[in-house]
Amino acid sequence: MASTSRTGRGRGRGRGSGSSSLPPPPSTLPLIIEEFFIVVYEDPLVKKVRTPKKFADYLDGKEPAKVYLRAADCGPRLWTVEVLFDGQGRMYLDKGWEKFAIAHGVDFGWFVHFKYEGDDVLTVKVFDGTMCRRYYYSDDEDTDDESDDDVKPCIHPL
Repeated sequence: MASTSRTGRGRGRGRGSGSSSLPPPPSTLPLIIEEFFIVVYEDPLVKKVRTPKKFADYLDGKEPAKVYLRAADCGPRLWTVEVLFDGQGRMYLDKGWEKFAIAHGVDFGWFVHFKYEGDDVLTVKVFDGTMCRRYYYSDDEDTDDESDDDVKPCIHPL
């Protein structure tokens, strides 16, 4: 019979004797805040939306003037959104957020998931009131919204 540790797992099962394969305790891991979500509790077409403080803290020292939003399934188009920092550690998505929200049909009670990709790019996934992800596609070959003030919506297939 194989000897067992306190957890009841056998020793020597291909992990090398005497070495631990457990990850380091959470307190020793670096704090990387690259994903967050917001719940739309107010009119989604308001001029600015606040991001979580931990994400703003993560960007401390490299606060961008703009970020670029890319819908996860809506082609290569980047939506330019100005960023505001209020001096008290809070970050807001400002001018440009409204156009993104309109084009993606963001509504009250929805969840919007953001993943920081680096280079000021955030990939966005939208979840509707049923808590299901909305998938989008675009037949627009224009990848830069700066040249066009018209909102060209991404299409949500039913």
